[in-house]
Amino acid sequence: MSPRIDRLFAAARASHRPVLVAYLCVGDPSVEASITIARALLDAGADLLELGAPFSDPTADGPVIARASARAIERGGSMRAAIRVGAELRKTSEAPLVLFGYANPVVVAGERATVARVADAGIDAMLVVDLPPEEGAELRAEARARGVDVVPLLTPTSSAARLEAARAGASGFVYYVSVTGVTGALRQGGDPLADAAKAAAKVREALSLPVVVGFGIDDGAQAERALGDGGADGVVVGSAIVKAIEAADGDVALAAKGAAAVVSAIRGGL
Repeated sequence: MSPRIDRLFAAARASHRPVLVAYLCVGDPSVEASITIARALLDAGADLLELGAPFSDPTADGPVIARASARAIERGGSMRAAIRVGAELRKTSEAPLVLFGYANPVVVAGERATVARVADAGIDAMLVVDLPPEEGAELRAEARARGVDVVPLLTPTSSAARLEAARAGASGFVYYVSVTGVTGALRQGGDPLADAAKAAAKVREALSLPVVVGFGIDDGAQAERALGDGGADGVVVGSAIVKAIEAADGDVALAAKGAAAVVSAIRGGL
């Protein structure tokens, strides 16, 4: 396990303080702007940053992040750019960093080569959205050797077999998806966030790792439901941050201010 991630969740658990994870699509509105916005998110109360590597076919993402990915790619965003941003942030911050992306760029660049770049940049973990826990043996072996966590993504439809496969190769923490849908969506009946909090507690017990809940969390009230009564260790906010950046229409200062306001409001409401 990454020492930074381990320390973060241990300290949060000891102080009964939920971990707030913030997602940023690197390259929107520019790669350089992403560094400025990332620092603003940390200053506003984010504990851990997911550096999103934009991809041309972001199948797990809703329209907000899909649009951001398209803009980012046009402006130089890529997996390598996300890693460069991580390296720049590491010069001034000890906050845990996770490279968040899809398998295709990893395979194209080479699994071992990608992990090596991640480790050399000081990035703590990788979350490859469309990499099943049963796959990626070479990537996982290299990650273990280089001290990089590989974060599994589990959903309400994950079977017992999938949970066992995740347990065998997971490290750092677990990302639990609150809905059977895409990012930014929360349109199911009942209370999927409350259900996710209950499921997170079971996943934490099964995998012996902290669990964060993501998808559909835009404000403090939703974050509280996703946390439940100690069910989850933290929450992820993504689409709301990306919306604030999109609304700034290329104004970096305004984007940083708007994104930070989203994080500050959720942190204040927890």
